[in-house]
Amino acid sequence: MTAPSPNTGLGLGKFSYTKGLHDLGNNTYAWLQPDGGWGWSNAGLIVDGDQSLLVDTLFDVPHTRDMLDAMRGATKAADAINTLVNTHHNGDHCYGNECCHGAEIVAHKLAAEAMVHEPPSMLAGFLEMAPELGDLGDYLTKCFGAFDFKGVTPVLPTTTFETELERMVGNKKVLLKHVGPAHTPGDVLAYVPADKTVFTGDILFIEGHPIMWEGPVSNWISACDNILAMDVDIVVPGHGPITDKRGVTAVRNYLIYVRDEARKRFDAGLDSFEAARDINMTDYDSWGDGERIAVNVATLYREFRGDDTPHDTTTLFSQMATLAKDRA
Repeated sequence: MTAPSPNTGLGLGKFSYTKGLHDLGNNTYAWLQPDGGWGWSNAGLIVDGDQSLLVDTLFDVPHTRDMLDAMRGATKAADAINTLVNTHHNGDHCYGNECCHGAEIVAHKLAAEAMVHEPPSMLAGFLEMAPELGDLGDYLTKCFGAFDFKGVTPVLPTTTFETELERMVGNKKVLLKHVGPAHTPGDVLAYVPADKTVFTGDILFIEGHPIMWEGPVSNWISACDNILAMDVDIVVPGHGPITDKRGVTAVRNYLIYVRDEARKRFDAGLDSFEAARDINMTDYDSWGDGERIAVNVATLYREFRGDDTPHDTTTLFSQMATLAKDRA
């Protein structure tokens, strides 16, 4: 079986995929960071009157400050962010929280708990050890070397929720919906009905391979279905260009294809890394970070076994480093 051909050019044509602030209309903005690979995440700003809500910060303080400076230049409402939503716990969506002084910081309960266990000092330590780690160290440096983790002071959410939460930005409603565990335990969508816009966090990687740290895959597919059922014209992913429902469908198709192909190899007795190497991903060669298939298959295998043992993250990064070197 070959993969369903993914849509190409998934970005919305009226929004170029360039670094910086993009006006989505109706006082809503997206901050994009090409190429959307490791650490190069997107964020959003929702404004009405003198009120503002920020969707995610960035991987370190300098990048977050640059973003906030650009937002202040676009609207005075960004001078003091009222509410910050972290769509999940990965550092490229929350390590800049300290830059939003005085804001209410909202996240799912499980995301807030996970932030405690993935401090920036952990990534700083990995980078310090990188010169001694051979190919793995080279890979970690390539993924994370552009960011200043030592300069981050962790700031945790002040408000958590479990299922759904509503926030008003002036007269504009923002609906927060938990759709994890999928990419991570605490994945949240931020939907702005008045703008027909949704900020998806890392439920969507557009033109890049998603990475399934948590699963189950059925939840992630359901999260895509949830977005497809929304009245939205603009979809801002956690990584990659602004898209529409075509991009959602492409990610959904990817997840189904990888799930089905991994299951065949699981039933045939291949181990997860053998399966990751064996699955034909040619139709996704245009998507970045293809080595993430190692993590996705490992998570699927864990799901097939009914095993909730935590991943050995070092092993998975070593496998990704090997695949990335092979493909290079």
